[in-house]
Amino acid sequence: MKKVQQAVLLGMAIMSAQHAAAAELADTIFKNAKVYSDKPAEAVAIADGKILYVGSNQMAERLRQPDTKVIDLEGAMLLPGFVDNHNHIFEAASEAGGNCELNTDATLSEQIPYLEECRKNAKKGEWLMGYGFRLDLTLNEDNAETPLAVLDRIFPDQPVVIMEQTSHSMWVNSQALKQAGINKTSPEPQGGKILKDRDTGELNGILFDNAGDIVMELAWNSMSNPFKQSYTGLMNGLEEAAAHGITTIGDGRLYWKRGWYEVWKEVQANGDLTARVSLRPWIYPEDDQASQLKYLQTIQSRDPESLLIVDQVKMYSDGILINGTAKTLAPYLNTYIEDEPYGINYIPPSQMKSWLTELDKIGYGAHIHAIGDGAIRESLNAVEFARQQSVDRDYTLTHVEMVNSKDIKRFKPLQVTADFQVGSDYVVEHDHSWAEAFIGAKRARSLMQVRRLYDSGANVSLSSDWNVNDINPLVGIGNSLLMGKTGMPNIDAAIDAYTINAAISLGLDDITGSIEEGKSADLVVLDHDITEISPESIADTNILMTVLKGDIVFDSQD
Repeated sequence: MKKVQQAVLLGMAIMSAQHAAAAELADTIFKNAKVYSDKPAEAVAIADGKILYVGSNQMAERLRQPDTKVIDLEGAMLLPGFVDNHNHIFEAASEAGGNCELNTDATLSEQIPYLEECRKNAKKGEWLMGYGFRLDLTLNEDNAETPLAVLDRIFPDQPVVIMEQTSHSMWVNSQALKQAGINKTSPEPQGGKILKDRDTGELNGILFDNAGDIVMELAWNSMSNPFKQSYTGLMNGLEEAAAHGITTIGDGRLYWKRGWYEVWKEVQANGDLTARVSLRPWIYPEDDQASQLKYLQTIQSRDPESLLIVDQVKMYSDGILINGTAKTLAPYLNTYIEDEPYGINYIPPSQMKSWLTELDKIGYGAHIHAIGDGAIRESLNAVEFARQQSVDRDYTLTHVEMVNSKDIKRFKPLQVTADFQVGSDYVVEHDHSWAEAFIGAKRARSLMQVRRLYDSGANVSLSSDWNVNDINPLVGIGNSLLMGKTGMPNIDAAIDAYTINAAISLGLDDITGSIEEGKSADLVVLDHDITEISPESIADTNILMTVLKGDIVFDSQD
């Protein structure tokens, strides 16, 4: 019986190769590989950027012509190129957003030497942008001064905005507040909070979520020539992605009012793209819907042959747990924003329903930031409303840190992807003690339920959220297994989450995400077969080569 099956497989391979040969011959052949595909294979033939044949060395050889490039992988593993579903590649490696770097482990007073060093390089009168403080250390009750007082003393003559590492809070001085038109009686913008000293009622220099985003927008657009810095930073980011086997990227957010789209278009025009990128234009909570839709319609595009695709937006439902802005079903036990005990919405639930249906009319799905169980429920309700209007777009909830049991079973029927980031050690150890002060031990223990979403039949993807986490997909794949009962059940599921499942989330699974004949030749070569090593060793596996549409965009030997 086994011989009969082998004969059938051989016959199918011959017919497949003959069919491919009838159409065209290969320009590249990878042979002697451990090919990760749905059928036994050791070779992949490529023609005009697409996979022509997957199978045996012998059959692939029939597609060879005199100038075919033959690459002997000598037993290395050949995987589909990684699809990073949530990566802030535009800004992660760029100095355009500021080069004042603080110490994330420093208290407010300990930051002073770093701030003084930043002042030495600051240009008088111009905005200073930076990053790297930690909220709990900056707002600690033991601090003798407010963050605002510290910045005002060191930077009395120029506006300053410093981003916390998560990007959900900003530290600003009085000059920045003045230019933004913010004072202690200012109304808070949608999706933002303006923090004040609890004793005096005066501003303390910390802005949460969209209140800080608005100030950062002012600072970014004040730069005299951000285009060049942005271009260089983006190229740095693309180089990092290629070196880590990433061939498709779901953009974390496209701040189009900062001119980012024009930078991407220039990179594409110059032939400098080394990854396929799904750009996700940002939905500005404070701006009216009609004007944003008008602009979004002008940039929407979905050419399967293009490396730039614009058919999903990025919107935030809520903020994050550690500053109390993630939207929850039950109130916080402790929060920095006592007037909002359930957190906040960037996009209110009723508006999100309208956004999804109106975006559908101009060709957009959505990648929705939802962390709290309240935000996840509200977002699923909005998708459910859209589905009831016969909307057939791709929707993803990203982060999904705190999901109510009743909502887990809703992802699959609503065709909503759950996108997780598991690049941190505390996620692997399931140690969410950092959240206990905010939401209590019981709710903290229920965070990051990757396995429960997976077991529900939902499409689950993994992503980096670089530079919040390590860009390396192998870290996420390994960690998802090291999580044990809360993570992925096996290595195949983990690989799928960083390849085909992520491609499904992006609506690109007909183009990439697996090694199949007819799909784009997006591949990554590893020095070890990660299906045969321990989860602890996966992250140490080396990327030998990255291939996009048949072109080698990274080679470890170069």
